[in-house]
Amino acid sequence: MTPRAPLRIGNASGFYGDRFDALREMLTGGPLDVLTGDYLAELTMLILGRDRLKNPAGGYARTFLAQLEECLGLAHERGVRIVTNAGGLNPAGLADAVRELADRLGIPVRVAHVEGDDLTVLNPGALAAHAYLGGHGIALCLREGADIVVTGRVTDAALVTGPAAAHFGWEAEDYDRLAGAVVAGHVLECGTQATGGNYAFFTEHPPGLRARPGFPLAELHDDGSSVITKHDGTGGVVDIGTVTAQLLYETTGARYAGPDVTARLDTVHLTEEGSDRVRIEGVRGEAPPPALKAGLSRLGGFRNEVAFVLTGLDIDAKAALVRAQLEAALDAAESRPADVRWELARTDHPDAPTEETASALLRLVVRDRAQEPVGRALSGAAVELALASYPGFHLLAPPGKGVPYGVFEAVQVDRDTVDHRAVLHNGRRIPVPSAPGTLVLEDLPEPPLPRPLPAGPTRRAPLGLVAGARSGDKGGNANVGVWVRTDDAWRWLAHALTVERLRELLPETAGLTVVRHVLPNLRALNFVVEGILGEGVAAGARFDPQAKGLGEWLRARHLEIPEALLSTAARTSEIPEARP
Repeated sequence: MTPRAPLRIGNASGFYGDRFDALREMLTGGPLDVLTGDYLAELTMLILGRDRLKNPAGGYARTFLAQLEECLGLAHERGVRIVTNAGGLNPAGLADAVRELADRLGIPVRVAHVEGDDLTVLNPGALAAHAYLGGHGIALCLREGADIVVTGRVTDAALVTGPAAAHFGWEAEDYDRLAGAVVAGHVLECGTQATGGNYAFFTEHPPGLRARPGFPLAELHDDGSSVITKHDGTGGVVDIGTVTAQLLYETTGARYAGPDVTARLDTVHLTEEGSDRVRIEGVRGEAPPPALKAGLSRLGGFRNEVAFVLTGLDIDAKAALVRAQLEAALDAAESRPADVRWELARTDHPDAPTEETASALLRLVVRDRAQEPVGRALSGAAVELALASYPGFHLLAPPGKGVPYGVFEAVQVDRDTVDHRAVLHNGRRIPVPSAPGTLVLEDLPEPPLPRPLPAGPTRRAPLGLVAGARSGDKGGNANVGVWVRTDDAWRWLAHALTVERLRELLPETAGLTVVRHVLPNLRALNFVVEGILGEGVAAGARFDPQAKGLGEWLRARHLEIPEALLSTAARTSEIPEARP
């Protein structure tokens, strides 16, 4: 049988609020078969849940509808199918809105949607509860002739596995092929993070390229292999580094589990096969876990925040004074906030040339189930100190009345509780079969480490001179993926960056469970720090609530690095002298 032609799948959105004109850029920039858009994240589900409370007909990403109004004709003319999870909490509602738009524009398109992920009625008290569905519902819609497929909460990679399974005719047990598509989908899902956005070694790329990176696409093949690339003439870079960084983003160990397949990240092989072209091959897959992941979003209460500006001398004493004054006022209030957190950021410099660089920030975050303790009780206490506290007293902004915050919780649900269905353009509803087989998810044994580098001279310098990193959030946990670009650097990193050393470099991880995963094929280590984000991004208690900068903090920390590795790094980028 003649193999099917490669499938070109592009991405035009990595989050709700991404570049508005990306849909048009991808449709006009070069050939595509399928264009995907990822609009959902843990925080997004909470935002859409609150929207649905105000308007039961809402709950989907309205940005997508506005983008489609500009580009539906283009997609139809070029024969590009569109697959998106912009349906959020109401995929049927968005599908109807797309049909109305198409009718108004006079464009004949068939719109289908996928449903069954919504478990809110089974979880009283949850603002939104959704199972993470796989790609087989999307595949069914496409096989039945859909031009546009709208979903709710599917895995991000399902936006790629579904079209690939439909195009190549893959079966549910084609685990290696599906796993290859999962890996390609994971690279595409965050848009320009695969083409040089948020990239550790961004200074090595010319300013013109990094100013406006293009969105990525994957050329998928029938065997599950793919080439990650981008449209010719667009900004950014696709190389092994940018692909590796995205592969490590928000993952854990070697087994990357999904509802259709568990992809083995330890089997991924990357090869540069030309300018802005990285081949992914060799990916092995296994049967998925017995249970499905589900996300529960609920309102946790109310929060408020005050940032005191402390300028000049006696910073610690000023912080102690205002803290004591506020604590006394909160104690005297009718109801003290349940959660009170202080953090002093020493952003001040001695003998500073500007007032801003002479100032530190003392941040107070309060949370409570009720609004009153974090609202007027706090704002009144803070404002009343204006003439009665430390010299130079002022705030970055006046405190507000307190705003709602959310809590995200990841749970496991039985597959039988999920009624996964494809709803076609003609209204026909087709059940999507559950996985034909499952495999209990277990961590793999740690692979053998490479031989250590021979002893030699070292210099105390930032880790980031030889290693890249990317970090992100999963509920209350954070991951930090660290990778290097040469075999010698890998021989050093695998032995030097232990869990104990990570705790030394990142003191905020003290007392938390930290798990290290080793991925030799990627010359990478992936650390999962459990509980560092508390109740998750929506709760907003931490300075960096999504751990986006955690990896860059790690790269900025100093340790003893072999001189030979620093010399190698100097040939590709300028290395500053380490400061004491």
